[in-house]
Order: sequence, then structure tokens, then C-alpha cells
Amino acid sequence: MSTSPAPATTPSLYNKNNPFKAKITENRFLTKPGSAKETRHFIINIAESGLSYLPGYSLGVFAQNPPEIVDELLTKLQIQPDTQLPLKAGAEPKAIRDLLLNNFTLNRTNKKFIKGILDKLPEGAKKEALSVIVSSDEQLDEYAFTRDYIDILNDYPEITISATELLPLLSPSNPRLYSIASSNAKHKDEVHLTVAVVRYETHGRAKKGLCSGWLADDTQLSSTEVPVFLAASKHFKLPDNPDADIIMVGPGTGIAPFRAFLEQREMDGAKGRNWLFFGDQKKSTDFLYEEEFAAWQASGLLTKMDTAFSRDQGVKIYVQDRMRENGPELWAWIQKGAYFYVCGDAKRMAKDVHQALINIAIADGGLEQDQAEEYVNKTLMKDEHRYLRDVY
Repeated sequence: MSTSPAPATTPSLYNKNNPFKAKITENRFLTKPGSAKETRHFIINIAESGLSYLPGYSLGVFAQNPPEIVDELLTKLQIQPDTQLPLKAGAEPKAIRDLLLNNFTLNRTNKKFIKGILDKLPEGAKKEALSVIVSSDEQLDEYAFTRDYIDILNDYPEITISATELLPLLSPSNPRLYSIASSNAKHKDEVHLTVAVVRYETHGRAKKGLCSGWLADDTQLSSTEVPVFLAASKHFKLPDNPDADIIMVGPGTGIAPFRAFLEQREMDGAKGRNWLFFGDQKKSTDFLYEEEFAAWQASGLLTKMDTAFSRDQGVKIYVQDRMRENGPELWAWIQKGAYFYVCGDAKRMAKDVHQALINIAIADGGLEQDQAEEYVNKTLMKDEHRYLRDVY
């Protein structure tokens, strides 16, 4: 009998508009020293929230901007941190420092701010040069992409912007959604996340992802309040039948929901077979949750696991290559009713995996090109709902 947690019959008081103030109880590296990446495992405590989730759900997190970025921005604009302003008309005024910490995205500029700078520039060469950039959508996108507000002010130090002028020029902060990496049945009061911490340098300044950087660097265990909410998934979920087989393709942090799937199937005593494709750069430094997957293989829960570590040999190998190598067996699983799941990068990986599945239908299923495309795109995805994706 399934032990899957049903969503709360009495809705929780907490949602996107009223997030729960959770606490982080674990923040540990998943990648090892020498990795080109920084991936961490976070445990978020949601006890007393009334929140309940299923495998396939995501957790929304509202992040704070780094205090040093807020302070530098205010200093550059010569705005006092305790200047009182309402976030919107009719709202109770708050200190602008608090508003900038919590309500706006400061790690990347926007077109509105750049155009505001243009309007304030005196006539001359600098205004003419920026006018050329602003007049071209392509150039404006390129200019804005690598800059934050401080970079812009470094380019135009002569500009002054008042506190009341500043807020309407900024982009509001939006939550970051992370695929949940745990089963609620196994971890009653916890949500586990698999987070790639974004760090980079542009224009001579070190920068980081708004949410991943905040979680990694600026939160204290069991202390910092982390505003969170649950985002349900109607389609990306385990089969209703626990005896159904599943095939999971999740390179990098795309592994997150499949860790949740496996925990849930373990708790349910599900009889269906489980096949996982995982990939990253190097086995020695980037094999996320290696020990857990080894234990599940040993117990028999994880029927089959194929890995693709792209930098471990001269020719790069990816999950779609492992799929093609296992084409006959993968096709046999699908013909016996297996569900096929993909999680991760939408731009390249998901497209390559999709094409690999079509190629397998041709090479190992004996279908013609148009038949294979119709089978994958229509039969599996739309008619039978056995091909499910969580891509971003």
C-alpha cells in the first residue's frame, strides 16, 4: 500500500504571497575539492508550517541580496540607509536598506535603469554612445546581461539618483524554484534541495547567483529566516501504479527529483523497476549522492544505473550517449509500459535527450522517422503521459 503523503486536506496558511519562514539545518558540499562546479545539499526545516509535498514538487525560495552590495549601491548614490519609503503606494514606509535587501533583484541590471541613466546624462559623447546601445535591442541585451546596477554606476559616476527615483527603476525580486530532492514520507518536516551555486566575475567584480549565493554564503544554520513556499506539479510525478517501471534522466542538479522518486518508491515498497541515467563532468569530484545510489543498487531498489562523466576521457560522453548505447533495452522497457522522465537544462540537454529517444525509436524500434517523431511527441508525451519533463 502506498505511503505517499497526500497534500494537506486543510490548506496551509503559507503560500507564495505569505511564505513560511523556514530555517536551514544542513548546508554541505556535494561536489568534492577540484571540481569546476560548486553543488550543495541543503536541508530546510518546515516543521509547524502545515506544508506537505509530493515527489515532483518544487520549493520556492525568496532570497536576500548581499548586504555589502546594498550598502555599496546606497553609498554610490549618497542615499542614507534609513531613508523611509513605501514599497508601493499606500504601503507603510520602511528603511530603503531593508527594501533593497528583500524586495529587489540587484545582481543584474535592467533596461529601465539603463534608460533612466540615459535620460539623466548631459549632452555629449557619453550620452551619444549610450543612445546607440539603447536604440538596439540586441546591443542593449548584451550590455545589460553582464552588468549589475553598481557596474552601470561605475560607468557613469556623474549620475545622481534620489531614493524616490531609484525604486521604480529596479526589478522586483522573484522567488527561485528548486526541484525538491526528498520524499515527504521519509523526511516529514524537511525539504532537501540540490543547488548549483552560481559564481562568476564580470567587469572586474566577483558576483554570485541571487538565491544560490545567499543560501551558500549568507545564511546561518538554524538561525536565518528563509521565506519558502511549495509549488505543486500536476504532471511531473510518479506513476499512480507503483508496479510501473520508470526511467530517469537527470544530469547535474537534474538528479534532485529522482532522489525524491527513489526515496518515495523505497518507502512505498513499490515493485516497479527503476533505471537512472546520471551525468556530470568528473566521477571523482562530481558524482552527486554517489553513496546513496550505490546503496540503492545494492538493495535492489535501483535496478540499473548508467553514468556519463564527460571530462573523464578524451571524447566527451553525455547521458544521451548512454541512452543510445542501451537503446534496445531502453526501448524494451518503454514497450513494457515504463515511464520516461527528464530533469535539467532545457536549452541543450533536454533537446539532445529528446532526439536520442527518437533515434532509439528508429534504430531499435524499427520505426520510420515520421513514425518515431509521432510516437515520442504524441503517443508517449500527450496520449499516454509516460514521457514527463521538468526542464528549466
